[in-house]
Amino acid sequence: MKTFALPGTDIVAPNVVLGLMRIADKSDDEIRELVHAARDAGIDFVDHADIYGGELHRCERRFAEAMALSSSERDAVTIQTKCGIVPAQGTFDFSYEHIIESVNGSLEALATDYIDILLLHRPDALVEPEEVARAFDELEQAGKVRSFGVSNQTPGQIELLRKFVRQPIVANQLQLSITHASIVAQGVAANMAGEDQSIQRDGGIVDYCRLHDITIQAWSPFQAKFFDGVFLDNPDYPELNAVIDRLAAQYDVPPIAIATAWITRHPANMQVVLGTTTPERVTGAAQGSDLPLTRPEWYELFRAAGHLLP
Repeated sequence: MKTFALPGTDIVAPNVVLGLMRIADKSDDEIRELVHAARDAGIDFVDHADIYGGELHRCERRFAEAMALSSSERDAVTIQTKCGIVPAQGTFDFSYEHIIESVNGSLEALATDYIDILLLHRPDALVEPEEVARAFDELEQAGKVRSFGVSNQTPGQIELLRKFVRQPIVANQLQLSITHASIVAQGVAANMAGEDQSIQRDGGIVDYCRLHDITIQAWSPFQAKFFDGVFLDNPDYPELNAVIDRLAAQYDVPPIAIATAWITRHPANMQVVLGTTTPERVTGAAQGSDLPLTRPEWYELFRAAGHLLP
């Protein structure tokens, strides 16, 4: 498992992360098997959110109940969670009150004294950055949160926060897969009039994050588009799967490892956030952590996924 020093923190992080948004109805044994498979593969970084599980803090609570981590075991795991979505209201909320309430709920559910990384989950159009700064300061000073980041945010939104927030923004969780790769593909076709791929929709977020030492965390790394199923073994992507299968055989890894490696091969030191609850898929994906795809192989996958390479 490839690891790196996560900028802005004292965390040595793996470049593959175990996402736990789907464990609400799993048994304790199933959760332990999943987490142990990840740990055996070198993944000691888990990703939560307060809304995962159908009711507030359910997946966080199930993780804590199943794992019952000792103090030393807790210190050996990086726990990241998110706040800011309010499903009951159909709103986003980055107010001081909501951030503090959410973090306190997460700490209780996770049965821990501290959260390693807190992300703001989806941009709040009504954000008052002074309130975010006040919440971050209070949480940091109380020792409840050690590092802070965002999710699904543009350079402008991050810059607005950075004007008021003292702490470094250490991560930005963004949707990225071989087929859902506009944040990477746009720059390849920049200034090509008439081509949809050339339209910049994200403000150049990949380059922005690299310039400011913000780690991109790729969520839904195997989704074909938004939420319409995976591209692996999908008959709608025959050319892509043919390339993936050939490379998988060449490197003697499962296809999911090639899909992971396409992201981890990027020099931005991105992290891949897995959403699967199948231990074998976690093990397989982890094999892509430091798989050395060549430039021709990376670009062949890029083209096979339907992206324009001028």
